Amino acid sequence: MELEINDDSLVVFKALSSSVRLRIIQLLSKKKMNLKNLSMELGLSEAIVSMHILKLEEANIVKSQKKGKSKVISLKVDTINIRFPEKIFKAYDSVSTEVPVGHYTTFNVEPTCGLASSEGFIGDLDEPKFFMDPGRMDAGVIWFGKGYVEYQTPNFIKKQSKIEMIELSMELSSEFPTSNNNWPSDITISLNDVELGTWTSPGDFSDVRGKYNPSWYPDETNQYGLLETIRIDSKGSFINANFLSGVTINDIPNDPTTWKIKFEIKPDAENIGGLTLFGKGFGNYDQNIKLKIYYSSEN
Repeated sequence: MELEINDDSLVVFKALSSSVRLRIIQLLSKKKMNLKNLSMELGLSEAIVSMHILKLEEANIVKSQKKGKSKVISLKVDTINIRFPEKIFKAYDSVSTEVPVGHYTTFNVEPTCGLASSEGFIGDLDEPKFFMDPGRMDAGVIWFGKGYVEYQTPNFIKKQSKIEMIELSMELSSEFPTSNNNWPSDITISLNDVELGTWTSPGDFSDVRGKYNPSWYPDETNQYGLLETIRIDSKGSFINANFLSGVTINDIPNDPTTWKIKFEIKPDAENIGGLTLFGKGFGNYDQNIKLKIYYSSEN
């Protein structure tokens, strides 16, 4: 589950602001339980436990199912990620570009794979040849089990400017044939043919429906990704402020015309769990792949 610091997330924060509900989550992390067993374990009446379960259900943290005369409760999420507002860097001028997820310039993918637009799937599923379908330009989500996609976007920085920092952000997750919240995948990200590092996606998420997914998009498939931001500066490369690699801004070739962005599942990766890229109209963030260049003017 992905949360932002806004009013929409209050229901989750309120659900977690109780020692009893935290204890319920801890118990359910080990196994599914019915209301009676939870009540006995907590030393509380079934009526009180039921009230706490209702608050957790409203927050999409747990789910209840009728089995005979019993109500069985289980966890609906494996992780909750809280995303704080983006920092603004005022020291430098900047220029931003966005690349739709279907606008890759080269690719080599293997099933499971596919593309979808706001209107429906583009071509047949699990057929890599449809990654060349002209309709791919309208794609708002793409996914594949192995291989890579590479994008190009214009370099608008003037020759006399000095690049101080690069910021790359995108919503992405693993790829499982349907979905699997616990399905790690090692995703290698490169810029201008330089590997920035490998980030491990924890899963392919479907515990809750993606905020921006079109109504036709099936509930049982991957619903959203994690919004990851990579920053490259003079000290190294960082993903969400965590160290990614020692690649610095000086290690990135400054092609005067284009930037190349590559997402890859390497054949020798420890976790080959595929890749899903969410763009506008899909997932939780309604954004394309964003590249932001911070620069200063040289005299």
